[in-house]
Amino acid sequence: MVDESSDSLRTFGAVVQGLREHAGLSREEFGELVRFSKHTVASVELGRRMPDPAFVERAEEALGRTGALRRAATHLVRQPGLAAWFRRWAQLESSAITLYTYECRMLPGLLQTEAYVRALAAAQLPPLDDFQIEERWAARAERQKLLRERPNTAFSFILEEHLFLRRTGGVEVTRGLIEHVLKTVELRNVEIQVMPLMQPSHSGLQGPVRLLETPETKWFAYNEGQESGQLITDPKVVSVLQKRYASMRSQALTLQDSLGLLERMRGDL
Repeated sequence: MVDESSDSLRTFGAVVQGLREHAGLSREEFGELVRFSKHTVASVELGRRMPDPAFVERAEEALGRTGALRRAATHLVRQPGLAAWFRRWAQLESSAITLYTYECRMLPGLLQTEAYVRALAAAQLPPLDDFQIEERWAARAERQKLLRERPNTAFSFILEEHLFLRRTGGVEVTRGLIEHVLKTVELRNVEIQVMPLMQPSHSGLQGPVRLLETPETKWFAYNEGQESGQLITDPKVVSVLQKRYASMRSQALTLQDSLGLLERMRGDL
């Protein structure tokens, strides 16, 4: 696996750690001051995670208002592995308190397995080399830590049934994917619903929907298409997508029925 961190992230993290230790603060104490978990603080200090803008500003306040962190943050660079148009969303995602995802094309990155990522990469055009494929999986594996490192963040996924029926990568890849999804939903902060193949009323026919809520209770949305992505900040547009997502939650199978369907699909493979 390729480490997603970069020299700039590691350097920034080392500065944060040095200032924190100089102030005599533990990671847990510092996390309380900046309103991020000690796990997030550790990830930033080790250069594994791009710091959220709110983290930078609160760290400045907590560590003497020197301006060093604010200036250093302007030079942060994340290594490849995430599409350029997705990186701003991924940065917001790293500190969100609520994340909603409806997907009709492929399993979202937060739920993908390594075998599934490699199967998707094998069909990529133009073709990817081995290093690019390793980077892609490393980036997804890093993002997936959010599910466990942010137990107070509510994750909701609505997935089309045909995403599993397509059997991307073959039977073994699909079986592993279903088992991974079933294991992930055991987390108390993760809810997964399946939109049945036969569904007369469907509020998501316009395409995938991603929504998130920041610690400041601001909502953002994100739409992605072929080789492009759009971060949506307009509250009116975000409100429309929230209504559509809420409607889909009522149209999709319940959590228990969704799990039952996935169990049966796994048994049929």
